[in-house]
Parts: sequence; structure tokens; C-alpha cells
Amino acid sequence: MSASDITLMIEAFDRLSAAGFTVGPEWQAVHEVCQAHEGEAPFDWGHAICHRIEGDDWNADYWYRRAGKRRGSGTVAEEWSVMKAALSKHL
Repeated sequence: MSASDITLMIEAFDRLSAAGFTVGPEWQAVHEVCQAHEGEAPFDWGHAICHRIEGDDWNADYWYRRAGKRRGSGTVAEEWSVMKAALSKHL
């Protein structure tokens, strides 16, 4: 996992955030980035958030487990804020 891969995911999530965390082209872009890095914890966490947005809690929980995380009770926006801060440490 390179810093440029993390940057790519941050930028994609920022566009998804600007779109209101809804399923659409921005969601698809984030999902594709995460799928391309399956097995890498930060991207598995992103994958979990994608499925949380989609409303597929079972699939989201699977990806949270793979990332070593748990689905929180806060909003997706709050989780993205926490995730972005954590990702920034990899840059």
C-alpha cells in the first residue's frame, strides 16, 4: 500500500462526502478503489463504509471484521472523519 493509493482513496471519499454519501458514481468510484486493494485493512474499512452506505449491513459487517473494526453508531460522515484522520497518518 503506497501513499498514493491512500491519497486516491481519500480523494474518492471526499467526492463521495460532497455527494452526500449516496449510492451513485462517487460511491462506485470508492468501491472500485477499495476492491482493488482487498486484504489491506484501510481499504477493507473503506469497503465496509461503502456497504454501510448501501444499507447492506451484513456485507458491511463482514468488511469491518476484515479491517479489524466494528460498525459504530455514529453517522457515515462522522466515521469518514475518523477514518480520514487515521489514513492521514499513512501519508
